[in-house]
Amino acid sequence: MKNHYHIDTLEAYNKACEDASNTPKDFWATIARENFDWIAPWESVLEHDLSIPQVSWFKGAKLNITLNCIDRHLPTRGSKTALLFEPNNPKDPSQAITYKELHQRVCKMANVLKSKGIQKGDRVCLYLPMIPELAIAVLACARIGAVHSVVFAGFSATALATRINDCDCKMVITSDGSYRGAKTIDLKSIVDTALLSCEVVQTVLVVKRIGTQITLKENRDYWIQPLLDAASSVCQAEVMDAEDPLFILYTSGSTGKPKGMVHTTAGYMVYSAFSFKNVFQYQEKDVYWCTADIGWVTGHSYIVYGPLANGATSLMFEGVPTYPDAGRFWEVVAKHKVTQFYTAPTAIRALAKESLSVVERHDLSSLKVLGTVGEPINEEAWHWYDDHIGKNKAPIVDTWWQTETGGIMITSLPGITKTIPTYATLPLPGITLALMDDTGQQISTPQGQGKLCITFPWPSMARTIYGDHQRYKQTYFSTFDKVYFTGDGALRDPQGNYRITGRVDDVIIVSGHNLGTAPIEDAINQHPLIAESAVVGFPHDVKGTALYGYVTLKKSGATNQDQLRKEINTKIRQEIGAIAKLDKIQFTQGLPKTRSGKIMRRILRKIAEKQTDTLGDISTLLNPEVVNDIKENAL
Repeated sequence: MKNHYHIDTLEAYNKACEDASNTPKDFWATIARENFDWIAPWESVLEHDLSIPQVSWFKGAKLNITLNCIDRHLPTRGSKTALLFEPNNPKDPSQAITYKELHQRVCKMANVLKSKGIQKGDRVCLYLPMIPELAIAVLACARIGAVHSVVFAGFSATALATRINDCDCKMVITSDGSYRGAKTIDLKSIVDTALLSCEVVQTVLVVKRIGTQITLKENRDYWIQPLLDAASSVCQAEVMDAEDPLFILYTSGSTGKPKGMVHTTAGYMVYSAFSFKNVFQYQEKDVYWCTADIGWVTGHSYIVYGPLANGATSLMFEGVPTYPDAGRFWEVVAKHKVTQFYTAPTAIRALAKESLSVVERHDLSSLKVLGTVGEPINEEAWHWYDDHIGKNKAPIVDTWWQTETGGIMITSLPGITKTIPTYATLPLPGITLALMDDTGQQISTPQGQGKLCITFPWPSMARTIYGDHQRYKQTYFSTFDKVYFTGDGALRDPQGNYRITGRVDDVIIVSGHNLGTAPIEDAINQHPLIAESAVVGFPHDVKGTALYGYVTLKKSGATNQDQLRKEINTKIRQEIGAIAKLDKIQFTQGLPKTRSGKIMRRILRKIAEKQTDTLGDISTLLNPEVVNDIKENAL
């Protein structure tokens, strides 16, 4: 079979799709065999039973992902920049870390982890800003077979503790603090608060970043630099099985506790590398920049693993798009001659509001490919991005995928397949999509709208939810038999292009981040004056979707509502993080409920979206009278 690792024409794309569809095992086996280093070959390419569900890729193969991301590049790319670090303050110097330096730093960090008792299979929590140490710590865990669980360093102490306890992390790696534009954030004290309720953690390693005074707890907390200075720069890579866990990453569920998605080694490596190469059409001298945080899956697959497996130069950015001014992204693109730029629609919408002069003063002519991730991009933002950033010369890849999928599933390929504003367009080779109707039947017509599903395993899919395989089955494989349900709705045009229409459950995508409504409502309901609440999304011109909270008080009347609104958002910030704060809070006499007591979020959603003429029949509700009251007082 032809090696389809790099697809560079429409003909090659069609052929790759055909081969992947007809003989999927041969397709992936050829890509895996010819483009990666293996310590021992696999016994079988794929074994799966989606009724359980259980999936194994490259079963029996032995490898270490860091040998593929670092070591194998040393003979030919040792002096090439692997990671390019751009700090928060533009006046501070950027850092270029070569593959050779990265190898040394990863080995040293791996030896430090071992010296503190971390072994193969142990879980390590990383709660760090976007500094090189975060990528290095990720790779150091992978080097010794420890499972990394990165928690976004904007999450609260409560959210951090929940994740540490769920997967029994033995160690936390953090820093004294982080920079965020003009502000500093005290990360170490957030970790200290979290660890008050985490007995499992034995060691905390601290990176010095902002230089503040912090307290180190004896026999638990250590500055990392002296340990790194003393460590050897030689560390043998642990031999891993193809299906050994590589990382656990938490994603919000529509109910309660976050889900720890487990990604395994071989399949994830193959797919993240393959998708990176093709979606961004990466060439040897390119400088690639994904603006995400490594705390999200985008950063795992498309800052660390996908780019490094291809021997790419991957840029890490510590700052925010608006500091010191709204031209920072474009300044960084010009400074480093970035060729591929991958960001969220939220950032594009925010920057499109600024004066064009902040764009025009920077030379963006190096850009070859633009990408978006996290949520569908609206047409207006798409055209602004195309006109002013890409100058109509850099195709936009509007990528659809999930934490659960591990890599990009639906996207155009730049310069190869057609781009259509607001459409993710076509699946990558090897990804078999289906639209299901409400009766569970597959929509077989070329054109249609339904629930987006994937009918055949792909290498980078999450294998389970940590510690709760039943929930994994229930969440993804119970809606439709032996089919992965994405939770998203989609429509398909006559040419087979897909457009994502949004979540079909109570997960809301805010600024590209999946937020379950249940944990937010739980946080609100903890307030002593509040009886109950319901949170829905409403359109927002920057965030895409913002959060609208309907809150019923225990006693109506003389409460200071503005003060109460502040207290609610403070509570949410403490429990979940600032990302989940409510943009609008409306106090209500009650919430519309079915006779079985279920809150009718559909009605609340319509009111928040100011579509009150399409509420439908409300007479079947338990309390139809509250609807008019909510409508009249809507914000």
